[in-house]
Amino acid sequence: MNNKKIAGNLSKNAIYILPNLFTTASLMTGFSSILLALEGRFAQAAVLIFVSMVLDGMDGRVARMTNTQSSFGEQYDSLADVIAFGAAPAILVYMWSFQGLGEVSKVIGIGWFASFVYLACAALRLARFNVQIGSVDKRYFVGLPSPTAAAIVAGAVWAGEVGLKKLGAAIGTDLSYTGHDVTGLMVIITLYAGLMMVSNFLFYSFKTVAIKRVRFTTLIIVVLYAGMLIASPSIVLFLTAFLYGISSPIYWFYRRHIRKKRFLALIKARGERNKKND
Repeated sequence: MNNKKIAGNLSKNAIYILPNLFTTASLMTGFSSILLALEGRFAQAAVLIFVSMVLDGMDGRVARMTNTQSSFGEQYDSLADVIAFGAAPAILVYMWSFQGLGEVSKVIGIGWFASFVYLACAALRLARFNVQIGSVDKRYFVGLPSPTAAAIVAGAVWAGEVGLKKLGAAIGTDLSYTGHDVTGLMVIITLYAGLMMVSNFLFYSFKTVAIKRVRFTTLIIVVLYAGMLIASPSIVLFLTAFLYGISSPIYWFYRRHIRKKRFLALIKARGERNKKND
């Protein structure tokens, strides 16, 4: 009887540990990415950040499937994310593109500033996420999710190191670039990704999408996307993350423009009515 009870407790504890193992694996790949970036192995470092994203997505799903969600798991997940999606991309882009950029001293410079802003914004984004759990509309993320911000930064590095080289070779031209070729652009991208994380822009979460019947056109799009992803994962993943990252600001500006046009049209219509009445 005691043996059965002990076995039952061990089994229960193992189930509770399972989601945290995925979180630990995500933390490990983020840490490994940092080491690879410091060694100058930038493509591999970028790939590991994307591996961390997969593992990060699995820990929450496993916790829900096994009904083992906990406050500890949420906090541990966020701490791991600061490393995997905050520190790892910041160090990667610094080592790849920012070293020596506008240095005030041997350490402090424009590149250091852009990388640190990104890291600080990632930490703030995750802290805000923890505070807002259960109090915000689950259809939306408030601010750009940290994995997407990391995908934008790491994806740009990966595309430059691998994706565009392969694409250029396929079409007979040189499309590759080094970090120092696009330093200014990477400063803008890094700062944008960081600041979007702490913005109040709403990004659709896709958590409420119900897949009941798949249309033929949707299936074709999915197959085409999968084919492009297999052919050039670095470019496709970067473009996917980048387009998602600019979607909310573009939609906000579009709605603001439409509202302004409607408001001006309403004022014009009222003015014309007043003239007729006079």
